[in-house]
Amino acid sequence: MITRIGTVAEMRIVSESYRNQGKRIGFVPTMGALHEGHLSLVRIARERTDAVVVSVFVNPLQFGKGEDFDRYPRNLERDAALLERCGTDILFCPREEDMYAVGHCTYIDVERLSSVLEGEHRPGHFRGVTTVVAQLFNIVRPHVAVFGQKDAQQAVIIRQMIRDLHYDIEMIVAPIVREADGLAMSSRNAYLAPSERTAALSISRGLRKAEEMYRTGEKDAQVLARTVEREILSERDMRIDYVAVVNPETLVEVTIASGAMIAVAARVGNTRLIDNTLLGQESAEK
Repeated sequence: MITRIGTVAEMRIVSESYRNQGKRIGFVPTMGALHEGHLSLVRIARERTDAVVVSVFVNPLQFGKGEDFDRYPRNLERDAALLERCGTDILFCPREEDMYAVGHCTYIDVERLSSVLEGEHRPGHFRGVTTVVAQLFNIVRPHVAVFGQKDAQQAVIIRQMIRDLHYDIEMIVAPIVREADGLAMSSRNAYLAPSERTAALSISRGLRKAEEMYRTGEKDAQVLARTVEREILSERDMRIDYVAVVNPETLVEVTIASGAMIAVAARVGNTRLIDNTLLGQESAEK
């Protein structure tokens, strides 16, 4: 039976109890609106640890002006039922006033890594992400934290934060989970009208074409990026924020694609979607 916790103080008590019993704590931070991608992270945490904590907190700090904070999908009862079926022990749902009390003025900013790609198009986004994740780490005190490869830049930034702030946490990055038609699973997919969803498939098609070109010998990053761009723009409703071929650890753009990551952000209608693929490495999808 899943236990719901709504206060920081209670979560700390439970976490301390687990640790005193010698139990390893696995943690999956989410904003809710859960799908199979999230649940795959929970299963990994379940396999690796003795007690699994999943947080659901729609973090206002990582939404910019005009973004979708108010309409972000929220369905806590559905989320709780899905998590219970996955064997989650604790559903932690902190209140905004606990996370950001009156007078809150401390933030975590991982420089350089946060200023490119998503950071360039969503200023302040990653400061919000790292601030809330640092808080959650301090409250839950996990031994293992599991994140998804779909949010590749986020994973790189949090790994850097773990190193820089000396968190004693093992971080696992789990493969991208896709719909049967190739669309990367995302809570924001719920926004898509049928025609928009069809158009959005151009993102994964473009990435697959670039992967195939890479496997058959094409290593020029610009050629691969243009392939992805052409495929996305073949759908008239699609708009591209960026297609970048980068080092998957430093996020620096490269000219030779060996071992690189192709990262994409594109829009259809009012919905912004991100996706990526790793070249010359084991598949980061399932």
